Amino acid sequence: MKDKIKTMTDAAVKQIKACMSGAEVNEHRVRLLGKSGEFTALLRGLKDLPADERAAAGQLLNNERKKLEDLLDAKEAAFKKSELAARLKNEYIDISLDTRVRRGSLHPLTLVTNEIVEIFIGMGFSVYDGREVETDYYNFEALNLPADHPARMMQDTFYITDKTLLRTQTSTTQVRVMEQTKPPIKMINPGRVYRADEIDATHSPMFHQIEGLVVDKNITMCDLKGTLEAFAKRFFNENTKTRLRPSFFPFTEPSVEVDATCAQCGGGGCRVCKGTGWLEILGAGVVNRKVLANCGIDPDVYSGFAFGIGVDRTAAIKYAVTDLRVMFENDIRFLRQFK
Repeated sequence: MKDKIKTMTDAAVKQIKACMSGAEVNEHRVRLLGKSGEFTALLRGLKDLPADERAAAGQLLNNERKKLEDLLDAKEAAFKKSELAARLKNEYIDISLDTRVRRGSLHPLTLVTNEIVEIFIGMGFSVYDGREVETDYYNFEALNLPADHPARMMQDTFYITDKTLLRTQTSTTQVRVMEQTKPPIKMINPGRVYRADEIDATHSPMFHQIEGLVVDKNITMCDLKGTLEAFAKRFFNENTKTRLRPSFFPFTEPSVEVDATCAQCGGGGCRVCKGTGWLEILGAGVVNRKVLANCGIDPDVYSGFAFGIGVDRTAAIKYAVTDLRVMFENDIRFLRQFK
């Protein structure tokens, strides 16, 4: 019996060591130690041995069985470890927290606003902030836009009450400054404005303006032209040229649209300027005498000029953006360009 146990154990050890997978190990475990296994059959046959041999044979069988169990467990553990390593390698997903701190940047509209403000501060302008919720009087009537004026239709806005609304232009702040300040006045007012426009590539119900105002004795259109030329050269480049085209605004007379040579092609003609070499950058004019009078300033003593810059449009020109909507879509790929 002892010899048979030794022979079976030696053969089993060789077979277990030669296993190539966890499945093979399990097959040998069942064949050797299962309910119908070879060593289990030997254990049941101990009762047929003579009494004086039964104890020694039982002890040897238990020892050899324990040896095989340890070998099977070790072999199975080794296969599980290698299988797990292979699976982790093939199915690796990094779920760790990204602890890198990415440095952000200012929004392109903020960058352009800051640059424009710095240019005009360098020219001696003061910066004022104003109300986004305004009265009908300051938004329209004080600026020579009475209730029946057709130009109001071009500035349809969001009304809170019959006489309270979201401002359509930052000129409202100019009126308040002229009411409270004795000339000379030299100011700019950056801020958000609102109009009931459908959003598309060139329009938005909310956009940004920077309006400027100068009021003093003997202010003329020549002063306006010189100021805007200096601004365009500082903002775009020294080779930038400007031109004035007649236009109409109720709060200025005469009024002009101001064009600058295209920042992308330098005036040669390209896709951005549609081959003309020019881009419209702002509206301006000499302050209407009625507006001065409405604000308590004597139009026979003082005169002035005013201008309004669309920040969104100016940023689009500077950065060659063809669709204003990308400014507000929070696409990180777009915003990262302005670091």
